[in-house]
Amino acid sequence: MKDLWSTISRYPRFLLIVIAGVFFALFGWSAPLWKRPTTAIAMVVFLVASISFIALTLQAMLGLNAP
Repeated sequence: MKDLWSTISRYPRFLLIVIAGVFFALFGWSAPLWKRPTTAIAMVVFLVASISFIALTLQAMLGLNAP
């Protein structure tokens, strides 16, 4: 039984490592884009627009603004 709990206790650490790896794999390519001001501004505008689009879409789908 002790071996079972030892194995189960490793899963949260594995999950954090997988999430960190996915984060670095997805966003590691964008590091050079942040060095030039023009591409950095474009990245910020793109991120703000993406978050706004997702937020507005979810609000409309869930009817959060409906009276």
